[in-house]
Amino acid sequence: MNNSVGNTARLIGAALRALLVLTVICGVVYPLAVTGVAQALFHDKANGSELNDKSGGVVGSSLIGQTYTLPKKDPNDPEEAAKPDLKWFQPRPSGGLGTNSVNTRYSLFLSGATNRSADNGAVNGKCTGASEEGSLCAQVIGAREAVIADNSTADYTVKPQDVPADAVTSSGSGLDPDISPAYAELQIHRVAEKNGLTVKQVEKLVKDNTQGRTLGFMGEPRVNVLELNTALKALTRS
Repeated sequence: MNNSVGNTARLIGAALRALLVLTVICGVVYPLAVTGVAQALFHDKANGSELNDKSGGVVGSSLIGQTYTLPKKDPNDPEEAAKPDLKWFQPRPSGGLGTNSVNTRYSLFLSGATNRSADNGAVNGKCTGASEEGSLCAQVIGAREAVIADNSTADYTVKPQDVPADAVTSSGSGLDPDISPAYAELQIHRVAEKNGLTVKQVEKLVKDNTQGRTLGFMGEPRVNVLELNTALKALTRS
């Protein structure tokens, strides 16, 4: 009996010592070491890849897309659709899961894709004006029409075939901070007109903020919308 109690006590003592040691190593030493290395070698990324404007204020994270819209006439009206502020470059569509009290465009509460097939709402295999309202086809057609209307200016007309896919579809997360160079270039004339800039000035902005493929072969060329609009803001206020 005494031997049994003694063995049990020794086992419990060993378990408690192991728990204490592992708690110190895994719960204190390791997190502090990882945090220290991250702050020393990857300070920007470790702190959320925050982006500052010319005044030094934080305007957002380069990893998360955001909207550039005009204020609503009635902020408390959930039915009123937010309109894009056309002086800024616009991101790709978002809100793939729909809009409700916790999920608006580029909301961090909830994110995701449309979860609809590519031919959702198609008529005879094609997306047409006869597509069912609310279907993916109808959303894409509506988005394309809006892109054409918003970006056509007095001396530049957007053609339907010039509208890239990312201008009318959301990303898998619905929070993509980047657009394709083609979509950025499509917006150049409108941004130049709205801000009183020359087309060449805005073209240079897009070129300077276009990133190539990662390591030269992974992914696609892209333009970070927040970085581009931050550069645009600095140019218009310089």
